[in-house]
Amino acid sequence: MVETRPEADRPLTGGSGEQLPRAGGGRSGRAAGTGELPPGWDTNPSAWRERLPIIGLALAGLAIAAYLGLYQIRVLDDVWEPFFGDGSRAVLDSKLSRVVPIPDAWLGAFGYLLDAVTGLVGGRARYRTMPWIVTLFGIAVGPLGLVSVALVMAQPLVVGRWCTLCLVTAVISVLMMGPALDEVLASLQHLRRVREGRRASLWSAFWGRREALGGA
Repeated sequence: MVETRPEADRPLTGGSGEQLPRAGGGRSGRAAGTGELPPGWDTNPSAWRERLPIIGLALAGLAIAAYLGLYQIRVLDDVWEPFFGDGSRAVLDSKLSRVVPIPDAWLGAFGYLLDAVTGLVGGRARYRTMPWIVTLFGIAVGPLGLVSVALVMAQPLVVGRWCTLCLVTAVISVLMMGPALDEVLASLQHLRRVREGRRASLWSAFWGRREALGGA
């Protein structure tokens, strides 16, 4: 008895007998790293659906930090504090908030603005086309975010009080770190592939130059 294979299961072959990939089947060019999806990843960390939540959190952090900053420069006479009495005023007026030449809330606002701007720059394949902006994004969200969290955690030790909105900004910073660092990891893996393949210099790859993108 001769077993027949359904037409849909038969491999497609070219004139030389070479098996051709079916549309929508197997790893596509994107999955192989020539498009938007990094090799070995199930999701693209540079996709807008991954970046927009981070940008939204950054804008929320910017709004809160700017509000606290307006109190520190006395544009506002008071600051909202639902849980800790005069804790917010005590923290925002403390020496801890003046460890840098400008009020720390404005420093935080600048950090969140940098997060939002660097999150917006570039397309869905920027992990390989713009590693420099992904690196800047990671620095803004990661190390600078950790500084913000550390300052908030120091409040009960130095001032002996808590600030509700300061705690909210710390939570925002923590929520942003994981997704942002995923994109940094994808960029680092791309740079490693370029180095191992010796297609171009790391410098060219870091700045997304054309010679570093072919087949990456």
